[in-house]
Amino acid sequence: MQIDRLGGIFYIRLFMYKKVNTKSKEELLKALEKENFRRKTLSFYKYVKIENPKEMRDFLFDKFESLGCLGRIYVANEGINAQMNVPEHNWDAYDSFIQNTKEFAGVPYKIAVEEKGKSSFLKLIIKVRQKIVADGLDDSSFNPSDTGAYATAEDVNNMIDRGVTVIDMRNMYEAAIGHFENAKLMNVDTFREQLAKVTAMFKDKKDEEVLLYCTGGIRCEKASAWMKHNGFKNVKHIKGGIIDYAHQVKEKGLQNKFKGKNFVFDERMGERVGDEIIATCQACEKTKCDDYMHCKNTSCHVLFICCEDCKIKLKGYCGKICNICDKFPKKVNQFFVGQSRQKHENQFRKNYKK
Repeated sequence: MQIDRLGGIFYIRLFMYKKVNTKSKEELLKALEKENFRRKTLSFYKYVKIENPKEMRDFLFDKFESLGCLGRIYVANEGINAQMNVPEHNWDAYDSFIQNTKEFAGVPYKIAVEEKGKSSFLKLIIKVRQKIVADGLDDSSFNPSDTGAYATAEDVNNMIDRGVTVIDMRNMYEAAIGHFENAKLMNVDTFREQLAKVTAMFKDKKDEEVLLYCTGGIRCEKASAWMKHNGFKNVKHIKGGIIDYAHQVKEKGLQNKFKGKNFVFDERMGERVGDEIIATCQACEKTKCDDYMHCKNTSCHVLFICCEDCKIKLKGYCGKICNICDKFPKKVNQFFVGQSRQKHENQFRKNYKK
């Protein structure tokens, strides 16, 4: 709900979806605990013209809800971006629905590397967005479908061995717990920032071979098109991102060039791809660790890497201030925690650069 004031008259603008899940977190957790079946976790995206994203959103919600699907899906005029899980007993019906919906026919799925059979999402959320991945671009001459060539796992390993420039198109907190050997990491928090900087940072590579990668392929695919648009002549991107690379390496018995964990945007916040632990706890700054957690104080909720000992010591908070202030009235809590959060974010960012 949005309330505006115009000429002394208040009016309310409502943008309501046809259906939403209104259950509390506690209710959702209890429902998941009662499940006696396995789930399949996956992601997929497709750049495709969707004439009416709102209608498509409601159409998908009705079907996915009837199949017991959970997840987070964005729909826009330019396509769909989905991270979700599906009850295994409904997988055939789900797959048939997706492949027989003309806009999504032929779309490949990226199945989770670490499949535990449980839900990594609490509920089904489908939102209409301006774009399926926020890029900040406003260039009418840019053609996002004019992408670079795909690179398979074999191609990736070969390119790394040859010393080709490999660019991580994810946020810094994602790359902090896992990335490819000798990859170029960008100290940014959003994809929007990356696209604004990547062409300038690597302008001396315009005539050379360049490889881009991200979690599932959606960001590096668009980035490859943007770099081509800006004069890069030989841009490649990993087909299916880190997720598909991990599956290909395992299926084909290839050397794994990815070190550490792949950050994922669900309750797991990471899945093991490489055996190494390349990060350090950001609380004690001593213990090797690549597990993320959010500060328990909801007015803070800062994301940071935390070892088991520090989780116990800090009682789920990022520091003493958040622990103490969590007992205060909401506005007092927010006042003090705001300053504390900024301090911790600056400290964590400094650790990412190490």
